[in-house]
Amino acid sequence: MSNQDLNLLDAIQIAMDAEQKAAAFYADAAHKTVYPLGHRLFEQLAEFERHHYSKLAALETSLRDEGAFIGYEGKELSLPAPSEVEGASGIEEPEKRSAVGIITLAIDVEREAEKRYTTLAEQTTDPVGQSMFKQLAEEEHIHYRILSNLYWNVNNRGVWDWSE
Repeated sequence: MSNQDLNLLDAIQIAMDAEQKAAAFYADAAHKTVYPLGHRLFEQLAEFERHHYSKLAALETSLRDEGAFIGYEGKELSLPAPSEVEGASGIEEPEKRSAVGIITLAIDVEREAEKRYTTLAEQTTDPVGQSMFKQLAEEEHIHYRILSNLYWNVNNRGVWDWSE
């Protein structure tokens, strides 16, 4: 195994640690958020970060054991439109300041993850590896966009809505 491979494995381990921390952050945010839409969003983001962790763990194992990247087909975040959730429309967030603080931290988590995977994609010469890291970066970017929309709506309108 070359030094470049060891650096890649170190980077994957750092990404795995970040995914675990992100999953714990979102699980805690879900616990702290009483508003049903926020609770549901943060639970699903926690599950998504656990999914990323498991895929990175599989990649790490494959690279160590076989020296090969693995395919990653991606995953979609399946959130209902806020208008589709019974009792969710028109209710203002009672803890707006707290919610905005949590959302701000979540935006930072997603932005850093996107940067990390974009960098890994740029540094990886294997097409399968590049594809995986680009897909992970895209998924983190989607989370970032959802959270950015949510931030604006909670901060400016006081409502949980991630629609554009």
